[in-house]
Amino acid sequence: MERDGLMEDYATPKRPLLLHSESGDTDSGVSPITTVLVFSSLVAVCGSATYGCAVGYSSPAESGIMEELGLSVSAYSLFGSIMTIGGMIGAIVSGKIADLIGRRRTMWLSQILCAPGWLAIAFAKDALWLDIGRFLIGVGVGLTTYVVPVYIAEITPKNIRGRFTSGNHLMISLSFALVFSIGNIISWRALSLLACTPSILQIIGLFFIPESPRWLANLGREKEFEASLRRLRGKNADISQEALDIREIVETFKQNPSAGTIELFQRKYGYPILVGVGLMLLQQLAGNSAMVYYSSSIYAKAGVSPTMGTTVIGILQIPTTIMGVLLMDSYGRRALLMVSSIGDCFSLFLVALAFLLQDLHFLKKFTPMLAFVGFLGYAVAFSIGMSGIPWVIMSEIFPISIKATAGSLVTLTNWSCSWLTTYTFNFMMEWSSAGTFFFFTAVCGLTVLFVWKLVPETKGRTLEEIQSTITGISQDC
Repeated sequence: MERDGLMEDYATPKRPLLLHSESGDTDSGVSPITTVLVFSSLVAVCGSATYGCAVGYSSPAESGIMEELGLSVSAYSLFGSIMTIGGMIGAIVSGKIADLIGRRRTMWLSQILCAPGWLAIAFAKDALWLDIGRFLIGVGVGLTTYVVPVYIAEITPKNIRGRFTSGNHLMISLSFALVFSIGNIISWRALSLLACTPSILQIIGLFFIPESPRWLANLGREKEFEASLRRLRGKNADISQEALDIREIVETFKQNPSAGTIELFQRKYGYPILVGVGLMLLQQLAGNSAMVYYSSSIYAKAGVSPTMGTTVIGILQIPTTIMGVLLMDSYGRRALLMVSSIGDCFSLFLVALAFLLQDLHFLKKFTPMLAFVGFLGYAVAFSIGMSGIPWVIMSEIFPISIKATAGSLVTLTNWSCSWLTTYTFNFMMEWSSAGTFFFFTAVCGLTVLFVWKLVPETKGRTLEEIQSTITGISQDC
C-alpha cells in the first residue's frame, strides 16, 4: 500500500526522500566478501572494459585508419559516431532482454555482438566493414551499460554494493586509459584485437558465475534462487533474512503487473524516474562525451599540447576513479555527487574563462595554463562522482516491476544525450568556444541544485529497502 503523504514528501523540494541514510551505520545484515562474489563482479566488469575500449579506440586509431584505407574526414566521422546509434538501439531493448533471458545471458549476447565487431574492424578492407563492426560494438555496449551495474547491484550485499557497482566505471576508465595510451604505439588493427580481449574473457567467464538471485526469485525459481544466493554469500552464511526480504518485496511488486512505458509516468513512479533520467541528462549535457571524443582538437584550440593533455588526464583519471570507488560506501552517493558537480562547475568555468580571454586577446601566455588547470580539475571531479555514480543509483532505485522499462529509458537517455552533445559540439565551438563552456558550466551548476534537492542517499540500504521506500510500498503491509 502507499504510505500516507509519501508522494507529497518526495515531491516537495524542502524534503527530498532518503537524503540521509537512517541505517547506513548499523552492522545488521552485513555479509562477507566471498571469492564467488569477487569473481562474478570481475567477470561482469569485463563488459565495462569492452565499453571503455570502444570509447577510447577511435581517437588513437584515426590517423592510421584514414591513411591505410583512404577514408575522408566525413567517412571517419561516420565510423566514430555510428557506435552511438548502435548504443541507442541496444539501450532501448536492454531492460526487456535482461528480464526475458536473464542477466548472464544478456551479458553473453552483448559480447557475442562485440567480439565479431572488433574482428570486423581488425580485418576490415574498406569503410563498410569498419562501420558494421563499430555498429555491432555499439549495440553490444548499449546492452552492457544497463546490465552490468544491475547485475552487480543485485548480487552484492548492501554494505559493499556501492564499491562493487562503481567498479563498473573503474574498469571503463582503466580500459579507456590503456587503449588511449597504447594506441599511440601499436597499429590500429592490433589495437582492435587487443580491445577484443575483454569480450573473449567475459564470454568464457560467464560459464562459471551464478545468475542474479533477484532475477531468479522474480521468476519463482526457488531452488535456483537459494542456490545462487548461498553460492554468492558462502555455504556457511545465514541467508535466511536476506532471502526472506527478497521474496517479500518480489511478491509485493508481483501484485502489480510489470509496467510498460506509459505506466512509468504514474505518480508512484515519478520520483525514481525523475532521479534516474535527470542524472543521465545532466551527466551528458555537461559535455563529457564531446570532450572525450574531441579532446585533442579542444586542447589544441586552447593552446595546450594535445599529447600532454590526453596523456596526463588519461593517467590521472585512474587514481581519482579508484578514490571515488573507495569512498562510495563511506561517504555515500550524494556527498560524492555534490563534490563532483561543484568541482566540475568551477573547473569548466576556468576553461570558459580561458577561451574568453583568448578571444579578447588578453593574457595570451596565461590562458593555456588556465585552460589546462580547468581540464585537469574537470577530469578529477568528474571521475570521483558524476561519471559512475548515476549508473550506481540507476541500478538501485527501480523496483523489479519497472526495472526493465525504466532501466531502458534511463540508458537510452544517456546514449541519446551523448549523441546530441557529440553531434552539436563542433557547431557550438564554431559559434563560441567560451560560450560552449559557459553553457556546460551552467549545466553543472544545475546539477548541484538537482543533487541537493532531489537525489536520494542509498548508502547502507538493501535494494528491497530502497525500492519499497522510494515507491511508498511497505514490506509490512
